Amino acid sequence: MGGLSEERPGSVTPGWALELLREGRVARLATADAAGQPLVVPVCYAWDGHHCYSAVDAKPKRTRQLRRLRNIVQNPHVSLVVDHYEEEWSRLRYVILEGRAEVLTEGSELAAAVALLTAKYPQYQVLGLPAEPATVIKLIPERILPWRWG
Repeated sequence: MGGLSEERPGSVTPGWALELLREGRVARLATADAAGQPLVVPVCYAWDGHHCYSAVDAKPKRTRQLRRLRNIVQNPHVSLVVDHYEEEWSRLRYVILEGRAEVLTEGSELAAAVALLTAKYPQYQVLGLPAEPATVIKLIPERILPWRWG
């Protein structure tokens, strides 16, 4: 996890948190525009052990000019929350990634991100998530903040 800091200096990201990042099915991406107006949206994502990737896919949307993309261009600071909720609260846990985001629209990293997302979500095979042209948000974490009950 080179270059990442966590809430507790000298601590290591626990295995359960890394597993939640790998196996989680949905996350919430928080962006803000240049004026600081926040936006939080649920996203499908893939974690490669260093970065998170989320595609702008073919699911129905009002527009392809998404506010989250405009926000990232104006203000690249983002947070991503992956959580696990159960009625038995002793099983609650979450991981917050804080960092910067980039919008990928071409190149080998974009193709690798699309391959990760397609492998994780079979729905993308049906929807057709092409490597070109595609738009993928890359989150570069600077801090990982894990929490769980007990």
